[in-house]
Amino acid sequence: MPVENSPQLEEQISAWRTYVGGRRAIAHRDVDELEDHLRGQIEQLSASGLADDEAFLVAVKRLGGLDDLSREFAREHSERLWKQLVVDGEPEAPRTRALPLAIGLAVGAAVAVKIPALFGIDFSSDGDFYGRFFALLVLPFVAAFFLVRRRAALSTIAVVAAPFAAAALVLALYPFGPDAATLVLAAIHAAVALWLVTGIAYVDGAVRSSRARMDFIRFTGEWAVYLALIALGGGVLIALTMGVFGAIGLDASTIVAEWLLPCGIAGAVVIAAWLVEAKQSVIENIAPVLTKLFTPLFTLLLLAFIVAWFVQGAAGGSAADVEMFGQRDLLIIFDVVLVVVLALLLYALSARDPIEPAGWFDRLQLVMVLAALVVDILVLVAMVGRIAEYGASPNKLASLGLNVILLANLAGAAWLQLRFAMHRAPFERLERWQTGYVPIYLAWAAIVVVVFPPAFGYV
Repeated sequence: MPVENSPQLEEQISAWRTYVGGRRAIAHRDVDELEDHLRGQIEQLSASGLADDEAFLVAVKRLGGLDDLSREFAREHSERLWKQLVVDGEPEAPRTRALPLAIGLAVGAAVAVKIPALFGIDFSSDGDFYGRFFALLVLPFVAAFFLVRRRAALSTIAVVAAPFAAAALVLALYPFGPDAATLVLAAIHAAVALWLVTGIAYVDGAVRSSRARMDFIRFTGEWAVYLALIALGGGVLIALTMGVFGAIGLDASTIVAEWLLPCGIAGAVVIAAWLVEAKQSVIENIAPVLTKLFTPLFTLLLLAFIVAWFVQGAAGGSAADVEMFGQRDLLIIFDVVLVVVLALLLYALSARDPIEPAGWFDRLQLVMVLAALVVDILVLVAMVGRIAEYGASPNKLASLGLNVILLANLAGAAWLQLRFAMHRAPFERLERWQTGYVPIYLAWAAIVVVVFPPAFGYV
């Protein structure tokens, strides 16, 4: 008589089957055979006194000897237990059900960005409104996609919804002045904060798990890749639309500006999220290529900047040359570069096999982190000098705060990366350090949104 397993164990088996069945290299009938082996192992282990979770993990690892795909699952996912975070809790639900949900929410996001047009607010002419509220109009649909897919509890839904409501109130009710710098800062940081809040939906409320945070970091990188690909395709579509209508003597610029562009961007944000989950095997091949391509390029960029700084400044450059490195625009550019470097590092860590020993690429990453650390110190020195000379402003203090956080983050990452490269610390410590900074960035973004505008008189 077959043993009746607990619902939690059935969810784990379903997650394993979904993972293995998603590989084109293995047929459906082979998945059935592997599942029979897996269940037999679990039954034997449970009879020996192991708990369900323990029996599942040991069985999957044992089954790894029978099939490479199962071994890959055992290595990547049984340790992380990510299935509890990113896999549906309904064994009978096929993966394709996510597509109608994604399409429906993408249409909803497109409708949401057009609703202001009913009140005379146009996407092409009212950039201030859409700059302020675009994230609030679109990101709730991405969060809803994951909340529905994860069958999130009411408490998780409330935790995700509350920051969206708070951000909407702040951006709508604060009496920002015309062309206020605090409004631009609040809008940008609100988008960042709400994206991180969307991560709570992605991990189904498991915000204390370092592994869950790393899964969301991986998702963010993959989402950005798919969104860029969609944007390229959308650019071709817009060019063809303009060309076709122009060939028959019609001007399609209004259609493009008021419909294709806003609706396409809103829908693409949601569809990219669905693509990450639906096409995981494709992106797994892209991620290592992207990280290995851009890591050396950004390392060279940072090293070149360091050399140029010292050659122009410390080696007898003119006052104008030295002053050039303290210019506001240049400091902003290198803030962006530092953020991109950190994102690249996080994406590389998230795509890395956690049990693989340190190699040449890890040492190259160490060089990149050390270079970024030096650049951050140089930028901080220049920022402090500008504040001392010209006084504080919302933009300067927001950048200063970000750079201080980046300095602490990069310093810890450099130390742990060095110890990992020397085989003196496990990869998990480096991973925990990096993921531990996600709440710090969220908190800083929230401070800029909520505290900066009233502190600087909404100007």
